[in-house]
Amino acid sequence: MRYKRILLKLSGESLMGSGQYGIDPKRLQQYTEEIRAVKEMGVEIAIVIGGGNIFRGVQAEASGIERVQGDYMGMLATVINGMALQSALEGAGLYTRLMSGIKMEQVCEPFIRRRAIRHLEKGRIVIFGAGIGNPYFTTDSTASLRAIEIQADVVLKGTRVDGVYTADPEKDPTATRYSELSFQEAYEKNLNIMDMTAFTLCQENNLPIIVFDMNKPDNLFNIVQGENAGTLIT
Repeated sequence: MRYKRILLKLSGESLMGSGQYGIDPKRLQQYTEEIRAVKEMGVEIAIVIGGGNIFRGVQAEASGIERVQGDYMGMLATVINGMALQSALEGAGLYTRLMSGIKMEQVCEPFIRRRAIRHLEKGRIVIFGAGIGNPYFTTDSTASLRAIEIQADVVLKGTRVDGVYTADPEKDPTATRYSELSFQEAYEKNLNIMDMTAFTLCQENNLPIIVFDMNKPDNLFNIVQGENAGTLIT
């Protein structure tokens, strides 16, 4: 194994599958199998998942909802996705804990750093919901911060494409993939990998990021073993 403890960042939109909103059971099952394969290797896994398949805070203003209120609504959406993923993982025989940046003891534990690390040490998969508990911060920022707090070896950002490209590969057929980048190169090339807060947190704390295609079977497993199946930013 190349990494002993990972922070897996998934977007809420990835759970939609081919749908327009909500959670696709097939996609949820696929992710569960991918995560279980890595867990059986002995890797300690923490997960941050977005809520864009249910509600995005940045959409709030267009709906006439105040931005702060909209961000809190988005945080609650991430908890719903976290509960769905938790249920799927436990249905596959894995032990999990859902921890929230907002207190809601009936459904999940409040985030406490030492407790989260202890869960990982005991072999439990820890899912972080509700962001960091404050508006104006994205789930990318949550992933970076939580990864630093739990002393993860890497942030694995699962997307729909197999890495970072010179241009949008879904729009530009001539776009080429970077196999490796430095943080400085990513800044200079103005590559949209994470929001600036999340990216800077990783850079300042020497935390590498790997962007990869989560929808390709065995990709997560291969990356944890050290294969070049995405773009490494370090």
